[in-house]
Amino acid sequence: MKSITVVSFSLLLIPFVLFGESNNTKKVQDESSTKVVSSGKTLNKSVVYSIPIHGDIDRQRMVFIKRAIKEAENAKAEYVIFDINTFGGRVDSALQIASLIGSVRNAVTVAYIPSSAEGTGVSWSAGALISFACSRIYMAPGTSIGAAAPVYETQSGMEMAPEKVVSAVRTQLAALAEKNGYPKAVALAMVDKDLEVYEVYINGKLHLALSGEIDELKRRAKERNETFVKGKALSQKGKLLSLTAGEMKKYGVSSGTPDSLESFYSNFNVDEKDVHFIKETAEDKLVALLTSSLVSAVLIIAGIIALYLEITSPGFGIPGTVAIICFSIVFISGALLGNVGSLELLLFILGVVLLIVEIFLIPGFGITGITGIILMVTALILSRQGFIFPSFEWQWDIFKQNLLVVGGSVGGAFIILAALMPILPKSRLFNRLVLETGEKAEKGFTVQTEDVQSIAAGEKGRVVTTLRPVGKAEINGRVYIVQAEADFINRGSDVEVVEIAGNKIVVRKLV
Repeated sequence: MKSITVVSFSLLLIPFVLFGESNNTKKVQDESSTKVVSSGKTLNKSVVYSIPIHGDIDRQRMVFIKRAIKEAENAKAEYVIFDINTFGGRVDSALQIASLIGSVRNAVTVAYIPSSAEGTGVSWSAGALISFACSRIYMAPGTSIGAAAPVYETQSGMEMAPEKVVSAVRTQLAALAEKNGYPKAVALAMVDKDLEVYEVYINGKLHLALSGEIDELKRRAKERNETFVKGKALSQKGKLLSLTAGEMKKYGVSSGTPDSLESFYSNFNVDEKDVHFIKETAEDKLVALLTSSLVSAVLIIAGIIALYLEITSPGFGIPGTVAIICFSIVFISGALLGNVGSLELLLFILGVVLLIVEIFLIPGFGITGITGIILMVTALILSRQGFIFPSFEWQWDIFKQNLLVVGGSVGGAFIILAALMPILPKSRLFNRLVLETGEKAEKGFTVQTEDVQSIAAGEKGRVVTTLRPVGKAEINGRVYIVQAEADFINRGSDVEVVEIAGNKIVVRKLV
């Protein structure tokens, strides 16, 4: 058995069970005590970090933001600004990013939606969810936020997600609004198109309320002898709520609408030139490349082919090394996305062990080998997603995509192996990897000992011990172990050699 293969896989993969944060975080000096002079006064300069969230929200964006937040926390940042400019993206990635932002301690998290020639000036869909995860929101004039309902792209166009998914996102957005002191009615109406939000004035003070809350608010105002006036509707039934920068400020959601970067950064007692802007590095782009469906598929195909060649050839060589490298890259990339733990690694290693047992210890190919393949496929699928069993529609979509990538890769690997089997033994590369020379009979090689080679068919002998059907017989003055051709032959009977097959001498009784 190729036990060395299993040990090698185990030694290389086990460290990933304890996989922690990436070591790519840059070392920075603590600048919180630095002084600046402004208008003749000495002020403490705040430590401010800016993290861009531009383009589609996806798994790679989440990995970058996770690294950037860690870098800002290591630098003891007082403010972490998220520069948001996005139409949305994956729901799971947005929820993970919102959770990362919510976990920031000892720093104020700020969502900033800028207006620039390069951007779109919007924070829609998943961007709204991320904005509400921050403790403050600032929006430049001319920008907007909202329309956070999850949708799916189908053949007939964009369609609203099922109520189960909408409910999950609605609840999460409302929880974020409640945590950070934003009006819950705004958060709910951005996700649920069936909700209506109205302005209400109680004793002249502006509030926002859902249509179902107005009667209760009116009753309470009457009990307290307060004036109650129902104002205009912000959102009508059947339409998702989106708000401009001015409206966000008017309704107390945003903290301001700075008309310039200088005005924006003045809120944090820092100049733009002193802000630490975190940008995507080559490592971030490499993670995005390695976790893409195409590269993952290539790695899985190459890993399976190499693994098969290794466990079906003697010793440990190049194919085993290639297999370890390919699968290590797959699992390391998954660990960077936060999807790989001990479960995935144990399933994969167990699958490899079962596959080896099936090939070397069990005749044919049956349940053990099939179970091994299923475990390996399951581990590879789980390494690409942050959940085990899908609970929501969007999780089912991710699962189906991962199943297609991994299942298609495994199927493709077997097809390639089937095509290579007749060709590979004749290739020059294969001849360099395996021992081609054979001990063939025409070259003088034989399994027969010298004394057996001296016997020929037709020679006579006498049985020394009863053949049942194997026993001993004396031939040409020497005793050999022989086998009766048919029935038992008694001791003392005369026999004749009828066949010599390898080291086996077959005799028959002379009549």
